[in-house]
Amino acid sequence: MATKETWRPRMALLIAHVAGMIDLVALPVWISTLITEYHFDPQQAGAMVTLFLVGTVAASLLFAPRINDFNGRIVTTVSLALAATAWAAATQQTQFIPMAMCHAAAGFTAGTALSFTHGTIGRSLNPHRLFAMAGAAIGIFGTVFLGMVPKLVATHGREMVFLVFCGLMILASLTSLLAFPKPTLAHDPVAAAGGQKLSRAVWAGIIGVSLMAVTQSMVFGFYQEIGIGHGFSMDAIAGVLIALGIVALFPGPIAGFLEKSLSAEKVVLAGPVFQAVFALTITLSSAFLPYAISGPLFVVTMVFTHTFAFGLLSRLDKSGRAVAATPAMLMTGAAIGPILGGTLIKMSGYTAIGFAACVCATLAFLAFSRVRASQHPVTAAGE
Repeated sequence: MATKETWRPRMALLIAHVAGMIDLVALPVWISTLITEYHFDPQQAGAMVTLFLVGTVAASLLFAPRINDFNGRIVTTVSLALAATAWAAATQQTQFIPMAMCHAAAGFTAGTALSFTHGTIGRSLNPHRLFAMAGAAIGIFGTVFLGMVPKLVATHGREMVFLVFCGLMILASLTSLLAFPKPTLAHDPVAAAGGQKLSRAVWAGIIGVSLMAVTQSMVFGFYQEIGIGHGFSMDAIAGVLIALGIVALFPGPIAGFLEKSLSAEKVVLAGPVFQAVFALTITLSSAFLPYAISGPLFVVTMVFTHTFAFGLLSRLDKSGRAVAATPAMLMTGAAIGPILGGTLIKMSGYTAIGFAACVCATLAFLAFSRVRASQHPVTAAGE
């Protein structure tokens, strides 16, 4: 276990986490570029991002139950290299079907790497703390990405979005090759828990995180387009995105600091409520200030809540399989969000996704309430 706590393997895990979770911060620029620069309609743009996320989900469902059967360093390194290849190919596409195929391939390969990354984090000495650090890494990347990439697209062309994705995958592949932690030995008693079924409390937590991810991607993915629809200037929206990246630096470390001070069960109940409030403000407010404030707070809510949810699931399931399925739970929700959001916008306008967010938040709250009902880890009966 100690190999996961030194700085070199820890950095490899954090960079691989950022590479696999690019949608968490890149969605507004990503979707906006597909719409404004590639001239796809909102439904097509949402569908392509959904295909990326579906690929991630498929990989996670395939590999999460089997993370103890493979060499994590080899699988992560090769998968990230293949993801880089897929994004490089995307820079050469202009038609929907070829571009969609590149998105699906990138999603599956990045999702494979992310499953092994999250499974390894979940088997570390302090999963909550290490995942909080991963949240901070996402914040750092988000600050750079949201501050630089829109300008790069404007000055050097629409392909810059995918070139940045490609470069990040190459970096993550190299660091994984050099420093990804060694796989857990087969005789590790923790790994032996992998033969038992997950408890109902664990499944409830997985469903709750997935529903929050639906809201996250459905609203945040169209954040820039919603602002344009409200009549706000691109310069003002760009300023908010930069501020959003800076603010996103803090929820992960704060969640790590407050690990012993706040009840994880209460945090995951509060998360969907705040998420719904900010979603409604973003979609319904015609004034810039509420829109600008709610955007960063919306992202903060997801990062902060998910850090506590990750730690909670790590305690409930010692085998590491539940948190190895983090890409599946996040991306299942996130895969639904863009296509659902694009369809709702096409049918009823931006306000529709605000109300849809409230429905998802209610269901997430009910799911997380079931997590509080049981503190038993994995059981053979799956209760």
